[in-house]
Amino acid sequence: MLSKSERTKQFIIEKTAPVFNAKGFAGTSLNDLIHVTGLTKGSIYGNFENKDAVALAAFDYNFSKIVSYIKSKMEERTTVIDKLLVYPETYRHFLKLPFLKAGCPVLNTSTEADDTHPLLREKAINALKLWKTSVERHIDQGIESKELKADINAAEFTAILMSLIEGAVMQAKVTGKPTELNHTMNFLEKLIRELKE
Repeated sequence: MLSKSERTKQFIIEKTAPVFNAKGFAGTSLNDLIHVTGLTKGSIYGNFENKDAVALAAFDYNFSKIVSYIKSKMEERTTVIDKLLVYPETYRHFLKLPFLKAGCPVLNTSTEADDTHPLLREKAINALKLWKTSVERHIDQGIESKELKADINAAEFTAILMSLIEGAVMQAKVTGKPTELNHTMNFLEKLIRELKE
């Protein structure tokens, strides 16, 4: 059972996470945090050292929502191809998923924190590494089980998959139109199906 302090911290994280993802670190003010939580500055900073600490916790929360969602969808699948298809299926509809509506937190954080916020940048780097490792592991398992072609370069394919997803999400967010997103996810689905032995 969580203590009152832990519950308050969790409440602050859950309420502020969508704001940080939508507005970014620089664009999120203390007033935004007060507004979405209904708490005072003292209550927020009584639980977190500063805005940076809230932002770091919010990033972890946002990223964990994506990881949990994708993992749960993959657990419903049996083949490696079907597991990998979870990526285009998820990101094709990212605007309909509450935790992705403001865009991918890894992409949003990476573009904002590249030079301005080293701790957030480190979080984004680690998130990208985790994603990369997960996709590569699935590909390696598929090659080992002979479900996928033996000559697939897992690192190369993973870099392409991640770049296609993030580029398409960025275009859809900027234009507000799903056209490029749908084209890209169709292409990615085709690429994934072509991995089959």
